[in-house]
Amino acid sequence: MSWINTILSSLRGLLFPRYCCVCGRRITPSEGCFCIACSMMLPRTGYQNHPYDNYLAQLFWGRFPIERAASWFFYRSHGDVALPIYDLKYHERIDVGIRLGEQLAKEFVPSGFFNGIDLLVPLPLAKKREHWRGYNQSEILAQGISMVTGIPIAPHIVERTSFSKSQTTMTAHDRADNVANVFRLVNAEAVKGRHILLIDDVITTGATIKSCAKEICKAHNVKISVLSVAFAKH
Repeated sequence: MSWINTILSSLRGLLFPRYCCVCGRRITPSEGCFCIACSMMLPRTGYQNHPYDNYLAQLFWGRFPIERAASWFFYRSHGDVALPIYDLKYHERIDVGIRLGEQLAKEFVPSGFFNGIDLLVPLPLAKKREHWRGYNQSEILAQGISMVTGIPIAPHIVERTSFSKSQTTMTAHDRADNVANVFRLVNAEAVKGRHILLIDDVITTGATIKSCAKEICKAHNVKISVLSVAFAKH
């Protein structure tokens, strides 16, 4: 039956063409978010291979009991690798977000990064911002990851209680102040005794993750790991 699958795949490619999220080149149905050339140029962190001790994980040491942490690639603002994230966040490209999540998961599965994870918890947006955007980009990424790993998504564990300012131009200290006490745990029972994976699109100083994780830690015996598509390492 493999020849039938090949024909169906070819037909899908003709009827619903896909394009590279970076260069716009047409790609095959078997390719993810990037064409082969752009995928080879992706500045991967490799953190999934040493998730307990890397620059991202170190941001959280002593802040909350971090289990493991990884990002797929290094973020370069206004660079080519930022294009799919911009498309997801600001151009309503939900399809791009799902493809990013799927491709990330496929690359991370062989390392065992997802082993023992019970729930995917997308970092919540303020209700006002989610209403303006129409969706939470972290939840879209989680959908793609869940499609590959089979790990369920738990989007209503914690909520964001205030609409904080954009942190794009803030210092690390200002970022921490901006997101302090903006999260509230609303379903402690759902994560009690579970190992959750907090998912975000881009991590810079980790201030938002720290604030959210500290709130989730109010649940009994919860384990927390962190995953993002990109890491703006300084």
